[in-house]
Amino acid sequence: MKSKLLDIFNRRHACHLFQADRPLTAEDIDFILEAGRLSPSSFGLEPWKFVVLTSQHDKLALQHACFQQPQVGTASVVIVVLAKLAEMDPDSEYLRRLMSREYPGDALDAALKNYRAFHAATDVKAWSEHQCHIAAANMMTAAAGIDIDSCAIGGFDPAEVRRILGFDPVRRHPALILAFGYCAQAPGEKQRLPLDELVEYR
Repeated sequence: MKSKLLDIFNRRHACHLFQADRPLTAEDIDFILEAGRLSPSSFGLEPWKFVVLTSQHDKLALQHACFQQPQVGTASVVIVVLAKLAEMDPDSEYLRRLMSREYPGDALDAALKNYRAFHAATDVKAWSEHQCHIAAANMMTAAAGIDIDSCAIGGFDPAEVRRILGFDPVRRHPALILAFGYCAQAPGEKQRLPLDELVEYR
């Protein structure tokens, strides 16, 4: 199992050009989305929403918002990961509903008090966006596990993405854009720093 997981991580790479005429199946798209849905999040708040784009018109419009990066327009599927904002308010119905699952019964009041203090001291927009990256990473790893390529795109114009998708900026913020499909080019050798440059034991 360990070697299989490492093989998946080694296989995953940033694909910059997909086979535009090779679609993903609905079953595979659902599998990737399910990996995102099952991802962990702080306080169990699931602060993400996934917008799935499959039409060429929508993908090309989004490519423009991503500074014309070709992987957006050639991908079989593009998933825009939106960070929830308004729902993260301590007094929102959404927050109370989800926290009551994580902290049932008498534990809820203390958890809400703790969250309220956290919320007051935190850049909630940035925090929610960072949580979305957890789900995004799991979706890309899941895709690699079934031989589907991906690319995480952080270079985009948020205002233009908002205009194209038509969401309320008070409630949502684009965290990351994920392109999925089958790469049109063979990947090069994976380049990563060795562990001894990255890890410090204390």
